[in-house]
Amino acid sequence: MRVGLLDELEQEAQKRRQHGDDSSRLKAEREAAYRQHLEPALDRLHAFLSELIHKLRTLQPRIALHYHVPGYGEIVGHIEHEYRLSESKQASSREIQLEFQCVIASDECPSVDVEGASRVRAVSGFFQRHRIGGMQSPQKDAAGELVSATFRAKGRIPLTARFHADAENGVLRMTFCHFDGFDTTVKSVAPAQIGEDLFEQIGRYLVREPNTLLREDLPESYRNQLRSKIQQQQIKRRWETRISESREAELAALRRAYTIGGRFRGMFAGLWPAGRIGDALRPLRRLMRRKT
Repeated sequence: MRVGLLDELEQEAQKRRQHGDDSSRLKAEREAAYRQHLEPALDRLHAFLSELIHKLRTLQPRIALHYHVPGYGEIVGHIEHEYRLSESKQASSREIQLEFQCVIASDECPSVDVEGASRVRAVSGFFQRHRIGGMQSPQKDAAGELVSATFRAKGRIPLTARFHADAENGVLRMTFCHFDGFDTTVKSVAPAQIGEDLFEQIGRYLVREPNTLLREDLPESYRNQLRSKIQQQQIKRRWETRISESREAELAALRRAYTIGGRFRGMFAGLWPAGRIGDALRPLRRLMRRKT
């Protein structure tokens, strides 16, 4: 028993040493990826962004963005070509940040009358959270609560793109704020995927041109599952359509039968019952007997 216990303890110690070795190896691989790939890639990305914003400032292209606001509608804005590109460096991490603004085009936004305290609070709260102005003609009830108002969006929407890499994680983490609605989108890219093609897609994403930056490559097995599911849904919709058409035909036939039956019933309903017809003929019979 003593020998068995010592063997078990030794096996556990070996497992821990192996786990520690694996962790150390992974850490070393991440640090190597950061030093050899991510740092140089961020240098190239910074140069690319610098050239991009220089050309945008020169050309001043008209770039529109659209934001949907529940209870209000669509906010339309245009990128203001004033850019702030900054970076921060640490011993084992680095971050590049690009900031600019979208100016809301009030004349392209709807003027919406919102009625009801809860609806006014919802739209007003959304505008306030995102620092959007444009509430007009507020009306309050006797208790001092807003019960109606007119909204027409105005102001600016800040846009931010961050590119962060560090030796601990060994990947490029991209964060985009307010590019696709009032949301924040995050994507991580492995060092092997960083190159000129990625920079091209980043640039197209920033200026709102067609791109594949956020498109995920799905495994073939998952794609096959999606295809199978789509086919099943198509078959289901076809059967539902057939059943619906069959039901409509049956209902139409029932309506026609009911209409014809109703006409016959209406015709006979205007005639006297058989008993009343007999009563009406009795005087005529008596007259005929007297004459004979």
